[in-house]
Amino acid sequence: MKRLDTHTTAAQISSLMGGEPVRRLDLIQELWSGYGAIYRAALGSAEPRSVVVKSVAPPSRTQHPRGWNTDLSHRRKLRSYEVERSWYLDYAPRCDDTARVPALLAEACKDGEWLFVFEDLDAAGFSARRHDAAPAEIRACLSWLASLHATFLGAQPDGLWPVGTYWHLATRPEELEAITDPQLREAAPLIDARLSGCTFKTLVHGDAKVANFCLPPEGGPVAAVDFQYVGGGCGMKDVAYFLSSCLAPSDLDAQAASYLDDYFEALRAYAGTRLRAEALAELEAEWRALYVFAWADFYRFLAGWSPQHWKIDRYSRRLTMAALAAL
Repeated sequence: MKRLDTHTTAAQISSLMGGEPVRRLDLIQELWSGYGAIYRAALGSAEPRSVVVKSVAPPSRTQHPRGWNTDLSHRRKLRSYEVERSWYLDYAPRCDDTARVPALLAEACKDGEWLFVFEDLDAAGFSARRHDAAPAEIRACLSWLASLHATFLGAQPDGLWPVGTYWHLATRPEELEAITDPQLREAAPLIDARLSGCTFKTLVHGDAKVANFCLPPEGGPVAAVDFQYVGGGCGMKDVAYFLSSCLAPSDLDAQAASYLDDYFEALRAYAGTRLRAEALAELEAEWRALYVFAWADFYRFLAGWSPQHWKIDRYSRRLTMAALAAL
């Protein structure tokens, strides 16, 4: 990746924040494949006292931890930052506290580089991060997803990905070609067509892993970050991917059905003012039937991208086989 120039980044932040001096700039994490970094910036005496900054500076030579450093991959990542900008400018303001996202305080885009200055969610009370979430935390994240999906039912993804998720088939032809199972490879377009052809569409987060949720330490509603792959689609894509990120196969066998019930209970509550009871029942029936296809869709991506990935487990295989049998 490019050498991180914190002095220049601090100067940019100060300029975007009305000349407020940056007293300290701490690295939170580097972006995937060396495309920049996320910082926490301590500002001067004015409010806000701290902000989170996403500085995107694509490298001249791309690197990828699994070797997928192609021109197509590079162009997909560049597009993802444009999508993220569109999300925060045009869609995020519609989210309320039940689907909390950080406020975009300032942004700049120049010469193929982006700088986003966000509200510091840690300072707002969402300082906890999880890789293994407790049941109440899982339900809180599912409630966040239900609120997002209810808010954007029927929305057109203008400026976003036409079909959301970072693993969408149309954006992953190289990974599709790498799949060794001919049945899965040939079924991939049919799985995608089932999901894309659903009657009830919404906006999906597109990378709703548990690590992208910010939690209050004492419990309660959560917030979410990282909207590079938000776009249109079936809400089950987010739900299946989220559950895959925080539950082991044995837990999925025992608990996935209950968590699906929790999600749909929240979705009925949030969407009840937007849809009549009959339409809401139709939505739930359609999306429940598409759960196995959402899981198979992500399994298809993993089978080409990283066939030894830990998420390729017995639960994933079982649901994928169920989807293939239903085609």
